[in-house]
Amino acid sequence: MTMQVRLPEEPTDIDADAFLPTESGNFRIRVTVDEDGLEHCLVYVGELENAESLLIRIHSECLTGDAFGSMKCDCGPQLQASLKMIQDEGCGAVVYLRQEGRGIGLHSKIQAYALQDIGYDTLDANLALGLPADARTYGIAAKMLKEAGVKSVRMMTNNPLKVKGLQENGIKVNFRLPHISGISTENIEYLRTKNERMGHILNLG
Repeated sequence: MTMQVRLPEEPTDIDADAFLPTESGNFRIRVTVDEDGLEHCLVYVGELENAESLLIRIHSECLTGDAFGSMKCDCGPQLQASLKMIQDEGCGAVVYLRQEGRGIGLHSKIQAYALQDIGYDTLDANLALGLPADARTYGIAAKMLKEAGVKSVRMMTNNPLKVKGLQENGIKVNFRLPHISGISTENIEYLRTKNERMGHILNLG
């Protein structure tokens, strides 16, 4: 006798929104594709529809820091700290943008690293390559939050340009929370450059 195995019906019209268990706790992840085909994601906890003063971080992709634990920057510790804070809050989101190297891409970022190895700071390295100091835009972040139904946010950032970028794209920012983590001897000059030359609000002691 042959046993008949009943397979589930073929799924159709599936949203790219799924459960994501992590070392920092349980999240959901939602993917948005922009006009250039780049895939950005919202990693979130709780109900976002009609959320007021939602705790968020806009985090630009940093392969070296986020995945490999590079100490040239503070990106990895900032990402992990924001995930923990959102779990502790019980509701919030990380808007993870595919804007590697402040928008210049991985190849150019590593070229800039090579210049930093011989004494350039993070700003002058970009300029020496004929690249902008910061090529990021935040329209896609605002779009993702609007599509999720978020009404206003509290934002974990040291960068006033991120606050301005959301506000200019129709997201109300009720409060900016300082987000300083991962300071080390390897990245202190990088952080000083961001503070002194790029307008980031950093109390480095």
